[in-house]
Amino acid sequence: MNYDVIIVGAGPGGIFSAYELVKLNPSLKIGVFESGNSLEKRKCPIDGVKVKSCIGCESCAIMNGFGGAGAFSDGKYNITNQFGGTLFEYVGKKEAIDLMKYVDEINLSHGGEGTKLYSTANTAIKRKCLQNGLHLLDAQVRHLGTDINYVVLENLFNELNEKVDFFFRTPVEKITKLSDETTTVGETEGYRIYANGESYSCKQCIVSVGRSGSKWMETVCTDLDIPTKSNRVDIGVRVELPAEIFADLTDELYESKIVYRTAKFEDLVRTFCMNPYGAVVNENTNGIVTVNGHSYEDPSKHTENTNFALLVSKHFSKPFKDSNGYGESIARLSNMLGGGVIVQRFGDLVRGRRSNEERIREGFVTPTLAATPGDLSLVIPKRILDGIIEMIYALDKICPGTANDDTLLYGVEVKFYNMEVEIDEHLETCNKGLFVIGDGSGVTHSLSHASASGVYVARYICGE
Repeated sequence: MNYDVIIVGAGPGGIFSAYELVKLNPSLKIGVFESGNSLEKRKCPIDGVKVKSCIGCESCAIMNGFGGAGAFSDGKYNITNQFGGTLFEYVGKKEAIDLMKYVDEINLSHGGEGTKLYSTANTAIKRKCLQNGLHLLDAQVRHLGTDINYVVLENLFNELNEKVDFFFRTPVEKITKLSDETTTVGETEGYRIYANGESYSCKQCIVSVGRSGSKWMETVCTDLDIPTKSNRVDIGVRVELPAEIFADLTDELYESKIVYRTAKFEDLVRTFCMNPYGAVVNENTNGIVTVNGHSYEDPSKHTENTNFALLVSKHFSKPFKDSNGYGESIARLSNMLGGGVIVQRFGDLVRGRRSNEERIREGFVTPTLAATPGDLSLVIPKRILDGIIEMIYALDKICPGTANDDTLLYGVEVKFYNMEVEIDEHLETCNKGLFVIGDGSGVTHSLSHASASGVYVARYICGE
């Protein structure tokens, strides 16, 4: 089957590529291939009663499927160049912001109307952070919530479904150049993809496989001689505490990206993915169970807790350069000791003792995830754990109560980044007509940046 454009991956980058292509040129024949399920079939079996932890589904409903890994996130779209990726280095700072604002407009017109746009501009919280050795990054944040985010994705799919061919549960195994199939190189331009025993050709191919497709992306780059370089891996814990402790920050800003430089090692520790009144959840990446967080816009679905990640970035070069492999080994150790995610009271951690079910049960913070009580010091390297402990005490100065004994730490949280794929200012690889976008490129690390990269490439393909 022949297409004008094939999109590999139906996450934010793939969705917004398809949306913009259809808008600018309705005559294009577009195929979207996704390894996971359609949105309505994405159901995680963990119910907290019969199934309390990850059972290793063939395709993780949380990570894969229409909407990508962000489908069941809390739907935060950060409009900023200060974090979330380096798209601005390719397209320019103003263009990157304009693209993210355009994505925001599309979300609002597809069910996100009425949701709040938060901003760090002119906040006294920034001064309070600076006075305590912390740095608050600038951003506007649109919070859709997990529930409204689902509605937006549902509306986008319904609009695209009649104009685009979707192939779900159809993982792409390989991409080849059509020119390699002919006796004269360059005689036939375009690409062929292989999936579920079939092959499909296209003039142009957009690869948007997200973080979970990082290992597969490595094989594509090897096969097609696309240069890459090692990227970082983020390792840390997810903190859960009473919502009141962080209310001053979350009520005004919702998402606070705060960075701290440790006194001991001068490493940077940062907050990530803050979920006021949210829940801690499992995440399965390539068979490894890690931890994440969600929150809802609907007040009836709120919990009494706020959760957020504390992460330390590690980037290796020589002689070891497999940053993701390093993160995977730590996550596997956690899975081996805890059978999945480990939870520990902060008071137990600093006292050097393992948490047990009794101390967790008697604490003042009720866990929102059924995790195994344990000792994170047996899993997380000392340098990283020391930095996390320092950061908790620093946050305690601006949000008193953060360092309470009953604050819960879930581990490990690992954010795997694809190796950085070499692309030009059009997000095009050295192979003409092959584009790599979204988090799978190693360039974007957020919903807003990934979506914006999809719009950008679609406009380039259509000559806009």
